[in-house]
Amino acid sequence: MDAPVTNFVRAGSLEELKAKGRLVVRGAHRPILVVYDRGRVFAFDNRCPHMGFPLDRGSIDDGILTCHWHHARFDLASGCTFDLWADDVPTCPIEVRDSDVWVKPTFAQPDPAEHWCRRLNDGLTHDLGLVIGKAVHGELAAGVPTTNVVRQIVLFGARSRDGWGVGLTILTALANLLPLLSQEETYLALFHGARRVADDCEGQAPRQERAPLASRPDIVTLKRWLRRWTAVRHREAAERTVLTAIARGSTPGELAGLLLAAETDRAFADSGHSLDFINKAFECLDLIGWEHAAAVLPTIVGQMVAARGAEESTAWRQPIDLVALCHKAATELSGLFATARAGAWSDHAALARVLLCDDPVAIMDALKTAVSAGAVPSDLGRSLAYAAALRVAYFGSANEHSDWETAHHVFTHANAVHQMVKRIGIADPAGHAEAVRSILHGAMALYLARYLNVPPARIPGEGGELLDDLPRDIEALRAALLDAFDRQRQIELAARLVARHLSLGHPPRALIATLGRALLREDAGFHAHQMLEAGVRQFAEWGNTGEGWHILIAVARYLAAHSPTERAALQTADIARRLMRGGELHQEAATDGQ
Repeated sequence: MDAPVTNFVRAGSLEELKAKGRLVVRGAHRPILVVYDRGRVFAFDNRCPHMGFPLDRGSIDDGILTCHWHHARFDLASGCTFDLWADDVPTCPIEVRDSDVWVKPTFAQPDPAEHWCRRLNDGLTHDLGLVIGKAVHGELAAGVPTTNVVRQIVLFGARSRDGWGVGLTILTALANLLPLLSQEETYLALFHGARRVADDCEGQAPRQERAPLASRPDIVTLKRWLRRWTAVRHREAAERTVLTAIARGSTPGELAGLLLAAETDRAFADSGHSLDFINKAFECLDLIGWEHAAAVLPTIVGQMVAARGAEESTAWRQPIDLVALCHKAATELSGLFATARAGAWSDHAALARVLLCDDPVAIMDALKTAVSAGAVPSDLGRSLAYAAALRVAYFGSANEHSDWETAHHVFTHANAVHQMVKRIGIADPAGHAEAVRSILHGAMALYLARYLNVPPARIPGEGGELLDDLPRDIEALRAALLDAFDRQRQIELAARLVARHLSLGHPPRALIATLGRALLREDAGFHAHQMLEAGVRQFAEWGNTGEGWHILIAVARYLAAHSPTERAALQTADIARRLMRGGELHQEAATDGQ
């Protein structure tokens, strides 16, 4: 008979299928496996959803189809996997017409967004990198907004681990960079963030929910209480205080002031990580919505309460008591803020250079002079962050490799200070002292790291240095920079290429995208993600200026010092991407083995 006008295709006769047990239908569509088993006919995508091996090479027993590459097993009746790491096999509709078998080559899930959302949760729950990669790709292909993907991962991380971790920091940092990334890099960024959150949560006890107080004290009282509970390391009381502040409808600025006051009762706590985590939790809520504050903000309280302050460190007490110096300066600055008239102060770069000096008293005096001249806390934070970036830009090669982390900690802490102070946006000068305390701590951490610039590295282009030996074309510069990151210890070359790109007037956005690509192809550590995101944020403060160039040069030097890596995560992400695009990886494996 003539085939009806439908989009079904003929697979073969039922007699032939019974005799062979299975047939593979090929055409413009992906290959379809048609199976006859115990009187029933089934049709599937012939690619194993795990890594694309042809399922017709597998075996069937007791209604179970087993792939022979990694032994993933599937229910013939539904295509559902018995092994969560493999995913379900997409099935196809079947019709038997006059002893012929017809199949409809439709592989899509009925609701792709819902399916891949569920699979992302499976991948996160069981820490399955390949499943995470496919699910992220699937959600994006189904049109799920990146904000929704980030929100799903964040809320999983917040409930599945008892406290904020490096994974959520990495995820937030990368999510902040998404507007600057291409479609390919967006997928990689979300994959890396999700994978690191899953790693953090693997084997961890889930978070225990706590409730706000029944009363709703004012924010001043709550701030006093939170400082008390933090000082005595009473985590439950501190969390309930934060939850109460959220329940009473406190603004993000009020919540930032609440947490910053308690956090800075300890100086440079946990080498700056504690404040950086707090800042990232706030940025996370900016991304996913402040209606989730009660789920996210309490996760950072545990580390804040348990953190060790620099006041316990000998370096902060001898030969100069820097903690006492900070206390004295904070008192004096309180008076200055109360009497000084804030104005259009603009000596940020000059102040930053003074902050790099080797005299802590001179540093404090420079901050007081700036306030007297009209600088507000956000001005001081901006200068501090730029000075900390210069520590990285001038990092001397005579230092040990591990010393990069000292420079990094100061910079990312300074960026967090700047962002938190801006968020608070204090209108009342009497409140400036609390915000500036974090700046003083950052300034002293910067002072203690002065040895990192002895002797200082040279910044490319300074002192009349020519860069004419480097390419002029933007694509050639991009390729050269990525090539530099492919080799070890190309720190100075990476810095020179960045300076060359900027000095030729090429768009900074293209350079930032290249740095993002360099980071996302690596098995990059926690600090590298922090470094790039903080650098990009601080570059945005200065724009395409000499100071902005110094910040991007600092970022490039740090990334080059930590590249290349094994790139195992990139391989997993690439496998997932090719599978989702219809690739058959077993063919490559067979070719490689020849």
